[in-house]
Amino acid sequence: MLRTVTSHLSLDVRAPLELILSVAVADGAYDRSEQLAVRHDDGPLDALEIKTSHGGRVHRVLAPAGRVVVDYSAVVHGQADVPAVDDVDLVEYRRPSRYADSDRLLAFARDQFRGLAGSELLDAVVDWVHGHVTYLSGSSLPTDGATDTLLKRRGVCRDFAHLVVALLRACDTPARLTSVYAPGLKPMDFHAVAEAYVDGTWLVVDATRLAPLGSLLRIATGRDATDTAFLSYYGGSLTLRAMTVTASTHGEQPTTDGPHVLR
Repeated sequence: MLRTVTSHLSLDVRAPLELILSVAVADGAYDRSEQLAVRHDDGPLDALEIKTSHGGRVHRVLAPAGRVVVDYSAVVHGQADVPAVDDVDLVEYRRPSRYADSDRLLAFARDQFRGLAGSELLDAVVDWVHGHVTYLSGSSLPTDGATDTLLKRRGVCRDFAHLVVALLRACDTPARLTSVYAPGLKPMDFHAVAEAYVDGTWLVVDATRLAPLGSLLRIATGRDATDTAFLSYYGGSLTLRAMTVTASTHGEQPTTDGPHVLR
């Protein structure tokens, strides 16, 4: 399978700051060619690559005040290896986190999904979130967590993923958030999905059901959006003026059924 992805960010930096960009495709066994360019009004800016967990890569940029434009593109041939299983992940990803506040959902989750485990639990959680939460752009706040989404019953992809992750953790199933490029996604954007450890394997699910699971391309993986946000900054202020994301696939046609192994 061949996948082509791009992302474009236009930023107005009002005071000098440190940018952390998470837009690059994660390391994997596939063949990858890519380009990352960060430009300021006065010329190009250096981007220092920093390795993160599960093959993720962020880029650190020291940006002066002014317009900053980020352009990333990648062409990926083939697939990554099956996600590795690490004992520390099976501990870390059962714990509550900032946006996947599973400790607040224990009673609800254990009542709603009583007696279920493994793949039956995973399917039931995804079906419940899909059936009870409405996808609506702009309906949630950046600070909303899983409990907020459960109460509001609306959100965007990260809200769906946080709720799936939190409900699974509340039922003692390790789960994590993964940001991806998603060929076939409508509307196109950076996308967030959940991964759950079931029957000895990390399986990816998407309660929004907006993108084919077979073509997803991993960017970052972690506890929740804290670890996977495409843009973070420290020490100054900025405004995101424009963002464009594209993702397409060629060759083998991906399927829409799930869950899948994210490769």
